[in-house]
Amino acid sequence: QVQLVESGGGLVQAGGSLRLSCAASGRTFSSYRMGWFRQAPGKEREFVSGISSSGTITYYADSVKGRFTISRDNAKNTVYLQMNSLKPEDTAVYSCAAQMAVGLVNYYAALAYNYWGQGTQVTVSS
Repeated sequence: QVQLVESGGGLVQAGGSLRLSCAASGRTFSSYRMGWFRQAPGKEREFVSGISSSGTITYYADSVKGRFTISRDNAKNTVYLQMNSLKPEDTAVYSCAAQMAVGLVNYYAALAYNYWGQGTQVTVSS
């Protein structure tokens, strides 16, 4: 069982930056692949970024590539999402998710993840 708690969301002007954190409970955090997803009002949840259990491999949606950076600190049981050059279209609830690092690898599908945080609101004003 893994519990995930996000923090770091807020209101920021376009062009600004935010860093989201996702703190995980449990002693096996390093066994999980991690992902960030977002959901804007009236839209489906979409993949934002993913990171391998060791932190050596990262994945990004085309819409955030070059602006967002995912990282993790397994000693602190935390995964981060550094968001730069934010745009109004980045406004959404951002959630982190964990999937066990076994079997078929799929960072992009929400159904591949076993555990989810409650989400944190990011609002980017124009």
